[in-house]
Amino acid sequence: MGNAMTSNEAAIRQHIENLIEGIRAKDLESLGQLYATDVVSFDVEPPLQHVGVEAKLANWAKVFTFFRDVTYELRDLTLTVGEDVAFGHGFGRLSGTLHNGTETGGMWVRATFCYRRLDGRWVITHDQASVPFDVSSGKAVPDLEP
Repeated sequence: MGNAMTSNEAAIRQHIENLIEGIRAKDLESLGQLYATDVVSFDVEPPLQHVGVEAKLANWAKVFTFFRDVTYELRDLTLTVGEDVAFGHGFGRLSGTLHNGTETGGMWVRATFCYRRLDGRWVITHDQASVPFDVSSGKAVPDLEP
C-alpha cells in the first residue's frame, strides 16, 4: 500500500507541474485535460463559482488576455493522497509581463486543489484560490507573502 501511495503522490505532483507548465505556456488545450469535465472552481474573480471545464478554461483564457508572458509559482504545497481521492493546499502566485510591457509581481493567494482518479487518471475536480481580507474594513489584503 505504501508504494501505491508514493506512486499516487508522485502522479499528483506531476499533474501539478503539468498545470504550472500549461499556465506558463497559456496552453488551454493541455490545461483542459487536467480538469474533470464537471470541475467546480472557486476563483478570485466573479462569479462565486465556475462550473464545468469550459467555464474554467474561459476563466483562464480571460486571465491570459492580460499577459504577454505569464508565470505561476506554487509554494508550500502539502498533499494528502488516497487511492482515488487527493487534496492539496499551498500558496500560488500568478505574475508576468502585461501586454503594455509592465511587469507585475502578482499577489499570493491561498490555493486548494481536490483530485479524483477517474478512469485511471487523476483530474482536478475542485480548486479554489482565495485572497485574505481584513474583517474590520472588509477590504482584501493582497500584499501578504508566505
